[in-house]
Amino acid sequence: MALVAKLVYEHAGIVIREHKEAMARGRLARRVKVLGLGSIAEYCAYLRTASAADEIPELINAVTTNHTAFFRERHHFDHLRKDVLPRLIQERSGRRGRIRIWSAACSSGEEPYSAAAISRDVIGNRSDLDFKILATDIDTDILDRAAAGQYPTDQFDRLPADLRPLLKLEGQNGRGEARIAEELKRLIAFKRLNLIENWPMKGPFDVIFCRNVFIYFDTPTKAAILDRYVALLQPGGFLYLGHSESLPQPHPQLRLIGRTIYERTP
Repeated sequence: MALVAKLVYEHAGIVIREHKEAMARGRLARRVKVLGLGSIAEYCAYLRTASAADEIPELINAVTTNHTAFFRERHHFDHLRKDVLPRLIQERSGRRGRIRIWSAACSSGEEPYSAAAISRDVIGNRSDLDFKILATDIDTDILDRAAAGQYPTDQFDRLPADLRPLLKLEGQNGRGEARIAEELKRLIAFKRLNLIENWPMKGPFDVIFCRNVFIYFDTPTKAAILDRYVALLQPGGFLYLGHSESLPQPHPQLRLIGRTIYERTP
C-alpha cells in the first residue's frame, strides 16, 4: 500500500493514513477485479508499469470518499439564505451584477443543488442578476452522477418539510429515483478540478464551500489551498468549512464569524 499512498499523495495531495488503509484496500479490490488481476499486490505491480498512466485517475476515484447529503450542516445554508444572499441582491440587482458560489468538492452534487435550491428561493426569477454555481470535484465518476441530478427518493424523504420542496423534484423513475428540476441544474456548472493543480477560474467568488475536504490533506497542502481560496474570495465573501475542520493556522484575511463560517476581510 506504500506505493498507492505515494501516488495518491503526489497526484491528489490526499493522505491515506494508517487507520484508513483497510478501507482503501477494500475500495481498490473493485479495480483489481475490473482489471482482471488477482490481488492488491498485482495491482501495485501494474501501477509500476508505463502502461498504467491512464490508471491514475481511476486510482484517485477509487480511494476518494463521497459521503454527503442534501442540506448537510444546515446552518451554512441558513446563513446563505438570511445573511449572504439578501445583501448581495441589494448590492448588485438592477445592473445584472454577478453572484458566484463555488462548491469546491461537490461529490455527488447534493451540496451545490442545496445551494441552488436556497438561492433560487431567495432570488426568484429576477433577471437583473447573473447567478451561477461552480461545482468541482477530482472524481470523474462522481461528477457524472452529480450532473445527472438523479437520486434515490429516500434521500428526499428524510429532508425537513421546509426544505424538500425547494429542490423542485421532477418525476420518479422505476428505480425509485427522482430528478432535480432543470431550472436548478441550469444554475450549476460541473467541472473536474484537482485542488493541488492549476485552477483555470479567476473568480471572484462570493461564497466557497470547502466542507469535509481539508481532513484528507496534510497541513502544508491545506495552507496552500487556503491561500488560493482567499485570493479568489471577494472581500466580504464567505468560506464554509466542515464541522470537523478548522483552519490549518489563523489567516490574516479570514475572520471567524460563526460555526465554521469565515469572512474574507478587505
